Amino acid sequence: MNKNNTLKPYTVHYRNFQNIRLENCFYAFDAYEARTLAMEFNKYINAHPNSIDLIRCEK
Repeated sequence: MNKNNTLKPYTVHYRNFQNIRLENCFYAFDAYEARTLAMEFNKYINAHPNSIDLIRCEK
C-alpha cells in the first residue's frame, strides 16, 4: 500500500465569534481534505471558513 493513500489524523483549529479557540479532529488524506471535512461537519466553520487558523497533522 502506498503511504500517500493512508488516512492521517488532523486537528483543525478555529476561533468562534467570541475569539475562543476551538478544535475538531478528522482523519483525512491531507490538510485540504481535513478543511473540507471541517466545513462539512461543523456549521460554524461552514458559515465562516476563514475562522480556521491552523490545520495540524498529528502523526
